[in-house]
Amino acid sequence: MQRYFVTDQLPNDKVELPADISHHLVDVMRAKVGDQIEIVCADHQVYLATIVNLAPTLVKVEQPLNSGAEMPVEVTIACGLPKTKEKPQLIVQKGTELGATRIIFFNCQRSISHWTMPRREKKLARLQKIANNAAEQSHRTTQPQVLYRESWQEVLNDFPADSAVVAWEESAKRGEVSRLKSALASLKEGARVTAFFGPEGGLTSTEVEAMNAQGVLSVGLGPRILRTETAPLYFLSSVSYQTELNG
Repeated sequence: MQRYFVTDQLPNDKVELPADISHHLVDVMRAKVGDQIEIVCADHQVYLATIVNLAPTLVKVEQPLNSGAEMPVEVTIACGLPKTKEKPQLIVQKGTELGATRIIFFNCQRSISHWTMPRREKKLARLQKIANNAAEQSHRTTQPQVLYRESWQEVLNDFPADSAVVAWEESAKRGEVSRLKSALASLKEGARVTAFFGPEGGLTSTEVEAMNAQGVLSVGLGPRILRTETAPLYFLSSVSYQTELNG
């Protein structure tokens, strides 16, 4: 069943769908009066709704639905700017499907690409749309934020975390495996965790040492060296296993 976010509205007896949702539902999906959809309102609750009018598109809210699609912890993925436009898109789409709360891109020493204004705003708007669509497809009840910060320090300052780690390929090369396991095992429901990842070429030792000094733990992600777009997805999968499946 199709799911749509109408997060600017609270559930009433009838809800008018925004123009972009109406277009997709009526013109693309060929929906008819009487068809049912799922809507997520401003309270982040999922509701079953029945289409009662097409132009404008009105739906009648029938009943709330149970939904447990959100991870029990809040995960911020912070990625050094990749050099191609495809990699941020992949990270955002798959990161959303895997449960990220927010995805932040930041500038670092080995970043080849630099997002300057007004280009940055266009990129973020495009990536946010990808996140919104992925949230609908994966039947989430929240849409992750896609953001930009000038440095890892800004990420740490603006989004305080109960636990913060940095994926460090030198840790993986040395065969270090226990830190990530311990960090994930200590997570409690509702905890905030931030994970940092470098661009192509990785973070510099200077950056990682500065992060360590701020309480960010260096961790390896298994015995293989992962690409910049793969590492965040590995981490999110590990968090999901630990907090949702390892019961």
